[in-house]
Amino acid sequence: MLHHAPLIIDVAGHRLTHADRQRLAHPLVGGVILFGRNWKDRAQLTRLCAQIKAVRRDLLIAVDHEGGRVQRFRGDGFTHLPPMAALGRLWHETPRPGEVDGGPALRAANAATAAGYVLGAELRACGVDLSFTPVLDLDYGESAVIGDRAFARDPRVVTMLAQALMHGLRNSGMGNCGKHFPGHGFVRADSHLAVPVDRRSLRAILAEDAAPYGWLSASLDAVMPAHVIYPQVDARPAGFSARWLQDILRGRLGFTGAIFSDDLSMAAARVIEGREVGFAEAALAALGAGGDLVLLCNQSVVDEGAPIDEAIEALARAQIEGRWVPNPASEERRRALVPQGRSLDWAALMVSERYMHALEQLP
Repeated sequence: MLHHAPLIIDVAGHRLTHADRQRLAHPLVGGVILFGRNWKDRAQLTRLCAQIKAVRRDLLIAVDHEGGRVQRFRGDGFTHLPPMAALGRLWHETPRPGEVDGGPALRAANAATAAGYVLGAELRACGVDLSFTPVLDLDYGESAVIGDRAFARDPRVVTMLAQALMHGLRNSGMGNCGKHFPGHGFVRADSHLAVPVDRRSLRAILAEDAAPYGWLSASLDAVMPAHVIYPQVDARPAGFSARWLQDILRGRLGFTGAIFSDDLSMAAARVIEGREVGFAEAALAALGAGGDLVLLCNQSVVDEGAPIDEAIEALARAQIEGRWVPNPASEERRRALVPQGRSLDWAALMVSERYMHALEQLP
């Protein structure tokens, strides 16, 4: 019977320390999220990923690597990918002379598939398993934290371009993670710094922002909820809400993949129903609401990683005391995100026809 390793943690630098290895070996830790501070060059990144896999082959190595301004690894051969809004603009271009109706949309979809392939293939060539992409938020022109990370304002355009991007990721052997459910684009506040509140009705949200999650329910491997409160639906942020995660996302929209919390160090994750909470309580709340995996980011550099150690200990204690019950289905969803096939190494990727063609299709 499978256990359940729900904690996704970070590591401090360019290579693993003894403390990193001890944490990664813990049975409650299921993976690592990498940041810019973990990047020096491709050779170093490849060594770091190999070190992580040497601790446990099943560990999931993830990163926020979307393109545009959210791209952790830059230079040394990594393609500077366009923001997703560039694909949305391509969709809405005026047709070229003699081009069929819908030609710009078809070219945009092809470019999105190419972007997904380049993104996934380059990461996999260095040993990274998963990027937290695509962004499914709608661009209302209000949210600075989302902005050009979103494909477009129209949920139908977002859905079709995200589907194309995910096809490219799949071609590279990488899964996907749609974010930030049910939608972060309508609110102005940045959930890294504050607690955004979206006062629209459930009906309005389902008709607009959440629509791509239903339309893509057969394609999405994972979903990351927003640290946003929708008070007409629940007093808790979506990532801590059984109403949002179980009743709506799984029940109503039919999603069957993994649910990741967003970073539990963000300001909006540290307040639940008006009360400040620590990492451990936030993690238990996210798992109790129906989440499968929880992210503790940027804590290895705080007090030599003490917050991570405390969270591991608290979750272990909650399991012993029966306040948290491991979910084997959650573990199956986590393991399904770890690529099974071999990836092209960097040298082979650089001369592959598919990769070179994909580069030519980028806007």
